[in-house]
Amino acid sequence: MGYKIDSAIQAHYGVGVERDRLTTWGRLEAERTRELLDRFLPTPPAVVLDVGGAEGAYALPLAAAGYEVHLIDPVERHVEAARAASASAPAPLASAAVGDARALPHPDGSADAVLLLGPLYHLVEAADRATALAEARRVLRPGGVLLAAAISRFASALDGVRFGLLADPRFAAIVDGDLTGGVHRNPDPVGRPEWFTLAWFHHPDELREEVVAAGLTQVEVLAVEGIGAAGDSGPLLDDPGTREVLLATVRRLESEPTLVGVSPHLMAVGRRP
Repeated sequence: MGYKIDSAIQAHYGVGVERDRLTTWGRLEAERTRELLDRFLPTPPAVVLDVGGAEGAYALPLAAAGYEVHLIDPVERHVEAARAASASAPAPLASAAVGDARALPHPDGSADAVLLLGPLYHLVEAADRATALAEARRVLRPGGVLLAAAISRFASALDGVRFGLLADPRFAAIVDGDLTGGVHRNPDPVGRPEWFTLAWFHHPDELREEVVAAGLTQVEVLAVEGIGAAGDSGPLLDDPGTREVLLATVRRLESEPTLVGVSPHLMAVGRRP
């Protein structure tokens, strides 16, 4: 359908600043995302579309667990890396293709689960997000599950306080823009790629409304990192004595409405009726 990813987003992922995120500063996000996948995905074998699956951080382990996984990503270098990793994996991906969340190359009702672990926050226009969610619903079988990640409207404000970034007027302006309109823009993408790239930051209520409007039911919006993002969770994850305490605490508060927005990442879960 001629869709293209914004050039700023393409450039950001070309820098590679995100490549090791899930094994370094994003470990809690990865741990909690895996936990939510384990909880909500149907048991294998089942067909999973990992839309925006990047280099296969979640797709490859799911394939190893017995799922039929089809990875789709708009960044060609991500797909090439996923294919290379899949070629040497004991359980390869069923497919890996360059594609767009707004025009999925799969038939109606062909998937048991769809993962949107990135597309929603790179679709700044509400109409594009609605199209992506409608596509996810289209390819799901009745009873199939959608797991859609989003970035919280308050994520940069929380980072600004936690890391002292509000002292930089440029970052303070980013926070103001996020809170005012929801569009995250990095004024120095070359010098400060860690400030992320063009994105839409969701209010939790807005995320729920968009998923419901797409025709999904039993919709929940859960905190991913939750209050675990309030400090450095690394030592707690590394210590066997505190790891489960941390995860159990985050889990206990994942749907507390007064705290969900504190989580840098949100996860919407819904089912096709």
